[in-house]
Amino acid sequence: MRQIVLDTETTGLDWRNGDRVIEIGCVELLNRSLTGRHFHVYINPERGIDAEAVAVHGITEEFLADKPRFAEIAVGFEDFVRDAELVIHNASFDVGFLDNELQLLGRERLASLCSGVIDTLKLAKEQNPGKKASLDALCDRYEIDNARRELHGALLDAELLADVYLAMTRGQESLMIGLEEETVPREADAAGALERRATLRILRPSAAELEAHESVLGDIAKANKGLCLWLPPPAVEGAPA
Repeated sequence: MRQIVLDTETTGLDWRNGDRVIEIGCVELLNRSLTGRHFHVYINPERGIDAEAVAVHGITEEFLADKPRFAEIAVGFEDFVRDAELVIHNASFDVGFLDNELQLLGRERLASLCSGVIDTLKLAKEQNPGKKASLDALCDRYEIDNARRELHGALLDAELLADVYLAMTRGQESLMIGLEEETVPREADAAGALERRATLRILRPSAAELEAHESVLGDIAKANKGLCLWLPPPAVEGAPA
């Protein structure tokens, strides 16, 4: 299963008011393992950035002045996330912003590009009702080192979220254990011949063990009006022999 852990930074809090995406960070998981592949871009929003937003992520208009517009990175972004399941913290925020950017260009929304979305904020609240569910709080809970996170950054936050998500869902991979495993070949010896498996020992019960076993089965039958799964059914009076 291919999953993309994703985060964005923006000019403000609401795309409906004209706010835009200024950074996208993604890391790839394949069968719950980080592959090392990532997608990371800064984007010129062609508008100002709220002072409150700069205080959170530290990205300024001057820094973004020579960065590409969203239209220039759209195809690369779509290719990276296509057909994957997205893992996002507070997914409605990021999905809303990205869908707005795609629709401004007349392109398909994420729901058409990707196989689904997992919201780790919602998942965290379901797992631990009433407890803090911010990314920093989850890093503390699962003992993930977030010392580098002095400011928000899309790629760093996606990397941290990947570790958080794997910790939150640890154990789920065992539900499908064995279903996709290939048959393990028997080992060959130095000459290339298959080694023979050791002969299994068969232990026969002693007379005393057999007697104790029959006694236990008799007690089960007495407790169940003469019926015991491991004993022949009792003879029915009048039935032919």
